[in-house]
Amino acid sequence: MFTPPATREAFAASAAFFAARVAEVDGRWDEHGLGEWTVRDLVGHTSRSLLTIESYLRDEVEGHPEAASAAEYFDRAASSLADPVAVTQRGRDAGAALGADPSAAVNDIRRRVTDLVDASPDDALVATPIGSMRLIDYLVARTFELTVHTCDLCAALGLDADVPPIAAAQTAALIGELAARHQQVTALLLSATGRGPLPPGFTVL
Repeated sequence: MFTPPATREAFAASAAFFAARVAEVDGRWDEHGLGEWTVRDLVGHTSRSLLTIESYLRDEVEGHPEAASAAEYFDRAASSLADPVAVTQRGRDAGAALGADPSAAVNDIRRRVTDLVDASPDDALVATPIGSMRLIDYLVARTFELTVHTCDLCAALGLDADVPPIAAAQTAALIGELAARHQQVTALLLSATGRGPLPPGFTVL
């Protein structure tokens, strides 16, 4: 169980990890990134992990959280937001919006959003498309997205990922929670301890 200060530290580390690897793209924006995305598209999609915090905190939300954890967020999102065409287009649009200097744009977004997070209380409600959440719980989902997609970026560009330990630990903990929720933990545990490969197409999402 991560404390709120550790959750905030993991988020800040994952955001810095993302911005640092984007700074290493070095003009390779049109190369293949992930699936149908170019590197620019992938970076744009990943930047939304920061931008959504900013936009969702702007909306005033009252009452109690509707989603209690990052795992519940991903479960709800999988059933209600899983239009692959829309996701692909949002990534492209976000990549285009980064302009002529995507690396500088990403670093500006990182600074702006981390300052906003630092100034916001743990229990501030964010208005996500799948229901309101406490900021501190939503940050776990953002750390997951930033960490996994920065690893995607590193794989596309042949860079050393070198994930910050606290971001890696929180991301791995969420993967374990999702696997347990979906009755997939046995396969994950056996593979992680060298007892066999994961089934083809295995995912906890």
